[in-house]
Amino acid sequence: MTGYLSPYRPWACLRAVLAGLLEGVEAETPYGGRSVTWEPLGSAWLKLGARRRREIGEVGGQRAIETVTAETRSDVRMVVGRMLRFGGSDWRIVSGETVGGRAILNLERMR
Repeated sequence: MTGYLSPYRPWACLRAVLAGLLEGVEAETPYGGRSVTWEPLGSAWLKLGARRRREIGEVGGQRAIETVTAETRSDVRMVVGRMLRFGGSDWRIVSGETVGGRAILNLERMR
């Protein structure tokens, strides 16, 4: 059933997803701390590759990192450090390159 939504894993059968593009804006709190809010910059259609998962050991335990490669139209707003939100998750742009009018982005999220 390629191209149809699966009720169990809705992202499994999708060929393209619409993602919101967000930029982090830092501000100082009244108590001297730092806060980050995410401001919307627009949206983009993404063609997703396969998701990969790895675990890294930290002092408090292990953390899972999911990575995925996404392809989209070349866009100057797709900058390392910005966030793409799709499928109910936030994915940080880790790296990217433009080839022939297409942008290949490497995305990751911590779990």
